[in-house]
Amino acid sequence: MLGITLKETRVYREIKEEGERALILRQLTRRVGELSSDVLQRVETLSLEQLENLGEALLDFTSMDDLDVWLETLE
Repeated sequence: MLGITLKETRVYREIKEEGERALILRQLTRRVGELSSDVLQRVETLSLEQLENLGEALLDFTSMDDLDVWLETLE
């Protein structure tokens, strides 16, 4: 073929990012409770790298305040 692997395609990257975002949102809801529409919107705009960082950070979260502080560090 053209020497392109599946992981290099735009469709693959978009699907991976969508799945990562859905997983992080489920984990956040379980960890800190129901997310406000503002928080949901902020998480929806994160890059894949930021989502992966959030996935690691949320393991230490104990409240919504922890998530708010983490999101503020991105600004």
